[in-house]
Amino acid sequence: MGMTEKELGAGAPPPEQNSLLERLFKLSERNTNVRTELLAGLTSFLTMSYIIFVNPAILSDAGIPREAALAATIYASVFCTILMALWANYPVAVAPGMGLNAFFAYTVVLGHGLTWQTALGAVFISGVLFLILTVTGVRQKIVDGVPDVLKSAIGVGIGLFIAFIGFSNAELIVADEATFVALGDVTSLGPILALIGFVIAAVLTAKKVKGALLISILGTSIIAMITGFIAFPKGIGDIVSLNLPSMSETFLAMDIKGAIAYGIISVIFSFTIVELFDNLGTLIGLTKKAGLVQEDGKIKNLDRALQADAVGTMASATFGSTALNAYVENATGIQEGGKTGLTALTAGMLFLLALFFAPLIVFVPSVATAPILILVGALMLGEIKNISFEDFTDVIPVFLTIILMPLTYSIATGLAFGFISYTLLKLLTGKASQIHWIMYVVSAAFIINFIMGGH
Repeated sequence: MGMTEKELGAGAPPPEQNSLLERLFKLSERNTNVRTELLAGLTSFLTMSYIIFVNPAILSDAGIPREAALAATIYASVFCTILMALWANYPVAVAPGMGLNAFFAYTVVLGHGLTWQTALGAVFISGVLFLILTVTGVRQKIVDGVPDVLKSAIGVGIGLFIAFIGFSNAELIVADEATFVALGDVTSLGPILALIGFVIAAVLTAKKVKGALLISILGTSIIAMITGFIAFPKGIGDIVSLNLPSMSETFLAMDIKGAIAYGIISVIFSFTIVELFDNLGTLIGLTKKAGLVQEDGKIKNLDRALQADAVGTMASATFGSTALNAYVENATGIQEGGKTGLTALTAGMLFLLALFFAPLIVFVPSVATAPILILVGALMLGEIKNISFEDFTDVIPVFLTIILMPLTYSIATGLAFGFISYTLLKLLTGKASQIHWIMYVVSAAFIINFIMGGH
């Protein structure tokens, strides 16, 4: 039962409003509370914790020692996520970007023949460029110059993208030589477990059960153990380890002079442009989902979020990992009600605890988190109601933005085709007055990147 105004004292705020967390994160202003934020942070962490194992595996292919890569991944995630929480007050956890790590390992190191130290130098330089673009206000101007129709399309495209990731992780869709993708074996245990998890999540969400997504993740994990899909923990060694991984082999190992001497302008540009628009696109989609977009279309504290991203990328390269991204999986925490930096702070602390509980994380299988990605992807389709389909010069860019994100497995590619087609169509149909100057600059940058072989 809530306390009456008389019980609280005339004009006195509720006790929670006087707390340190309230002052730091403005919980009441964003209509949330500590319990909701903690639950949202835990949910975001569980859906993106796979990066703890995936990123070191990819970086080890580039020659980085796996233990050091694991430590660098976690420390970089913790550093930038806490920075995002305290500086920007965003419910957004940050970690080394999927796609950027593959570009680092398979294109830059193995493809170009660079050492991983030189590649880390390129990542650091790109982080410096991010920071320059941020403090000069260029990144904010880029956001202001993006038309509303494309902003909404970005949200929908990201929704389809994370749903595609979910279907793939659940093996409900698989690679096929004839048709590229095909339906997986839905009679095998993995996809069945994912479907069970999806039903649990969908039903509980429809019934507005608090913690629906978290309940689905934990419930599906337990069912996976019972059915033998994964093993039960057998002892304390499967739960916690005091032998923490070290990043001594990668800390400050980046070769900035080597990157400059090599003249890898195209590589640095590729890191910069992909990071800029992957993160920018994701932040636009997530902030709209979290209700952080003001009536005038401006996004609260976006400049601070971008500063945190830039500094975080430089720190990540210093630790021995790749450029950072705001993860689309944060949408799961936002769906649980996360609206402030307390959500991100919670996720960041859980990343730090992962150093001790890394063995236990493997007992949350991808078939348990995949249904959440699918469900959230469906929920993000709501942005489509803000898109007008009356102007054909809007329809084509919107379509390309939305469809190419999942089909190319790249947010940046969807953005590139959306921006370029919007600019060209408006220009060639006599509607140049609708084009913000920043659209010309961004479109030209994407075209140059394509010409230089960037992705």
